[in-house]
Amino acid sequence: MAGVVALAAIAVLIGGAFAGLVLEGVEDLSGAIAAFDGYLFRVARFTVWQAMLSTLLSVVPAIFVARALSRHPAFPGRGLILRLFAVPLALPAIVAALGVLALYGRAGYFAGPLARISGGDWPGIYGLSGILVAHVFFNLPLATRLFLEALNTVPADQWRLASQLGMGARAGFRLIEWPALRASLPGVAGLVFMLCITSFTIVLTLGGGPRASTLEVAIYQSLRFDFDPARAVALTALQILLTMAVVVALARLGANVTGDANLSVASRRYIPASRGETAFDVALIAITLAFVAGPMLATVLSGLEADLARLAGETTVRRAAATSLILACLSALLCVVLTVALTMARRALALERAGKGARSLLERATDTGAGFVLVVPPIVIGAGWFVLLRHAGDVFALAPVMVVTVNAVMAMPFALRAIRPAHDAASERHERLCAQLGIRGWNRLRLIEWPVLRRPLSTAFAFAMALSLGDLGVIALFGSDQVQTLPYLLLARMGSYRTADAAGLALLLGLICLALMALADRLGKETRP
Repeated sequence: MAGVVALAAIAVLIGGAFAGLVLEGVEDLSGAIAAFDGYLFRVARFTVWQAMLSTLLSVVPAIFVARALSRHPAFPGRGLILRLFAVPLALPAIVAALGVLALYGRAGYFAGPLARISGGDWPGIYGLSGILVAHVFFNLPLATRLFLEALNTVPADQWRLASQLGMGARAGFRLIEWPALRASLPGVAGLVFMLCITSFTIVLTLGGGPRASTLEVAIYQSLRFDFDPARAVALTALQILLTMAVVVALARLGANVTGDANLSVASRRYIPASRGETAFDVALIAITLAFVAGPMLATVLSGLEADLARLAGETTVRRAAATSLILACLSALLCVVLTVALTMARRALALERAGKGARSLLERATDTGAGFVLVVPPIVIGAGWFVLLRHAGDVFALAPVMVVTVNAVMAMPFALRAIRPAHDAASERHERLCAQLGIRGWNRLRLIEWPVLRRPLSTAFAFAMALSLGDLGVIALFGSDQVQTLPYLLLARMGSYRTADAAGLALLLGLICLALMALADRLGKETRP
């Protein structure tokens, strides 16, 4: 069964990583134990601390921004603002980090005003401040959109009754808006916290040194710079334990960390806002818009200042671009194939079980197996395979295989959301007819399922390709002069202080990923009834 093969591929990828870590720990047990020192726990404390601060600074303002947008549903440009808030989700992290540096860095556009405010030379935004700014740039728009969806689920009758009772804005927030926001708060905060605690690229580019290093960055440094596998094993074990503890705690709280949005209901009558409240809402939306749009605009401006023609003519850039596109296409193709196999297997097992009792272990695995990868960050999988393969030969020669497989599996939970609903709906409509006519196998896929799944498959393919194209986690470990992607080359140019070249590469990479995400979004909308 193809579904079993897909499950086996996920199990081998994750199990191989764990096997590499266990074998390395057993081989150098004393070294792994000794690695649990003050440095390791200091890094762990900073990992949790920056995630908590990032979550607080992202979620609390998002509540008020979402409320402001909800209270004013028809002002000019509202739809454009919401679309702009979706852009950070499509940007590779390294592109956003470069935009933050272009705006707030030592030579950034705001360096002069910031130096005058600080009363001396502006040192830049490296360290905890840079990490927090970048995380808020990514997560504030995400949390705002999720809270806005929560507010959209408030029944229209409640707003109509509140208006008839002459309820004010403060009472409306306490009795109507806050219950809806409070219900979604654990899930939104949990999602943001998980994104921040597993953040790699942002901390790597903006951390500024060992004092602002998280567990994932420390894993990377211990393998690529110190070549200390024992310390890498200890760091990875702590990262896994920390991530699993967070997931369990959030599950106990009833939080949904998948980022699923709620369904909107019919339009409702709003409690009128006073002039002062309207002015506050306008100012809040304007400040948030400036904060989110600033790094994007800085990325575009600094990228246009680069010598794009020279970059386009460089053999290294063209080779990195070609490598990125090929690996991203292969990763997206593998992701779609594995996702379709899991989806079909799950549906077939569900039909076999119909009316026969509880689900089997295999059916549960096909249902939740892909989601398990969200608990294990890519850098952890990469580290496990790195220490496992270093005994077998040249680790860096296997970079293409690792990049394709890890990115494909990491994109599967998102591809499932695009493919599974359409496939299950088509199966529900045509299952009995296919059984009566004996249509199965290739003929069923070609005649029945392909017309329905064509657009969802295209959506999943474009989304998975964009995720793979902008990923830095795996290639940072396995990349070399022989195998370079655009994010890897961009990081190398930043490390060699060729900021103009890095800005040009960031603009190119950002535009490609945005185009793919826009295509996935458009195809996804066309598949909805």
